[in-house]
Amino acid sequence: MKVKDVMSSPVHVIAPEETIAHARRLMLKHRISRLVVVDDEKPIGIVTKSDLMWKLRQAGPMWRRRPIDHIPVRVVMSENLIITYPDALLEEVEELMLENNIGGLPVMDVGLAGIISKFDIVRQFSGTKSEIKVGDIMSDFVVTVHRHHSINHVIEEMQKNDVHRVIVMEDDDTPVGLITPSNLAFTELEDERGEMPEKGIKMARKDSPAGRKRFRDIEKKGLVAEDIMSSPLVAVSKDELVTNAAKMLIEHKIEGMPVTDEGLAGIITKTDIIRILYGGKQ
Repeated sequence: MKVKDVMSSPVHVIAPEETIAHARRLMLKHRISRLVVVDDEKPIGIVTKSDLMWKLRQAGPMWRRRPIDHIPVRVVMSENLIITYPDALLEEVEELMLENNIGGLPVMDVGLAGIISKFDIVRQFSGTKSEIKVGDIMSDFVVTVHRHHSINHVIEEMQKNDVHRVIVMEDDDTPVGLITPSNLAFTELEDERGEMPEKGIKMARKDSPAGRKRFRDIEKKGLVAEDIMSSPLVAVSKDELVTNAAKMLIEHKIEGMPVTDEGLAGIITKTDIIRILYGGKQ
């Protein structure tokens, strides 16, 4: 199968001098994860929701002093643009995605012809037949946070473990939500003064070790995991077919979801599915 058989067209583009705020609005409006950056109709880079998340949360003074409606896209875009062509084989694109840890490539013909992403490949796979089960390809390495953990803690856990999603847990270790780069990039984490909004958190406390639990207010604190997580949680059983899991990812337009087996067993992502597709063709 060739790239032209599964690619998406037309392509949503943005100029390098447009603002990050405009890029974020376009992603939200069209429910997409990336924009091709073009200068004089020539692709020069790509900006993704992950770029917005990681780079806008840096501690550098540039980000603290300049609101996103003043920061141009060229500052955060990825300039090492990897492209493909309509007649390229699908397995060649899968290899490029896996080796370079990227989620989409512009497709060039006479100019910008389209874009191919993990979404397009998984969508194509979801219509095929396969007996592979979710439990056969899922990752059992899952990073979790508590629903009252700070946003900074969530980001630190993502960076430390090199993951793009964490599962939010309740006090009884029940998974209740998911946080991805989309949640972090598309949530307003600053108020009109450029400061983190605050809220009052109530925690279960005891008067004594043997006492009865009762709620009490604690001090004001910034937004926490439960404020930005996606909920209710979309999950899949480890005994489900991977093709059905692919359909769920496409239907809900998500990159990954928890896998259950009498509790949280793992996580499956579009990358896991593409890995078995490419591996099966080697």
